[in-house]
Amino acid sequence: MLLLIGPIIVIVANSFWSQDYLTIDHTFTLKNYQAALTEPIYRDLLMRSLFVSVTVAVVTVILAYPVAWFVSFHGGRYKGLWLFIITVPFWSGYLLRILSWKVILGYKGVLNTGLLYLGVITEPLSTLIYNVNAVIITLAHSWAAFAILPLFVSLEKLDRSLLEAAADLGDGPVRRFLRITLPLTMPGIIAALMIVMIPTVGDYVTPKLVGGKDGVMIANAIQVQFGKASNWPLGAALAVSTMVIVSIVAGALVLLLAGLKRLLK
Repeated sequence: MLLLIGPIIVIVANSFWSQDYLTIDHTFTLKNYQAALTEPIYRDLLMRSLFVSVTVAVVTVILAYPVAWFVSFHGGRYKGLWLFIITVPFWSGYLLRILSWKVILGYKGVLNTGLLYLGVITEPLSTLIYNVNAVIITLAHSWAAFAILPLFVSLEKLDRSLLEAAADLGDGPVRRFLRITLPLTMPGIIAALMIVMIPTVGDYVTPKLVGGKDGVMIANAIQVQFGKASNWPLGAALAVSTMVIVSIVAGALVLLLAGLKRLLK
């Protein structure tokens, strides 16, 4: 427990200190939080990071749910094999997967080359990479397996007899999904959203490699403060502020989905 709490205590303590060039002053101050919450550059980066993380989480879960549903309902005795196939691509390094998307989305990448060959475009598109959209696509792929697994577990726990009873009573596939499958698998949906959303806020490698100046996130600013700028107090304040705000957003999202579950019932 100390190993988990210790680093957080150190970061929080640093956030209340001030720094004079490379010397840290242990005098209590709130100016770091004032800068983190009021300066436009940090506020804009935080808003962009929240937008990207929520969008990635929602997109990933929407794409992962049908895959988890297929494996659970139609995988049969090959469910283990299907899960193995799903997780195999993620045995490669995280950095390698990001660079692969850089090759796919690049100006002379696979996607542009394919579109040129098919005659869909007359010149390579420069808008596929080095923007927020490229960050969202790359992160959604990178975290897909982490969303599929909790959704699969939730679908496996679903009582199939409830679906059979609903079918006998005349409910169609869509109605059965909305009234039974979706509400009863909501814990898996919430878990998948949190597993994807929370870590993506702190990702600074993906924005740096495929985001360009339009895809920079708050984690990049934190990394700069702890690295090149050597301003640990401000970096710590940015980290703590981000952690608190993300926790609030995550809590609000959980309450929203819990309310949706009650509404569907």
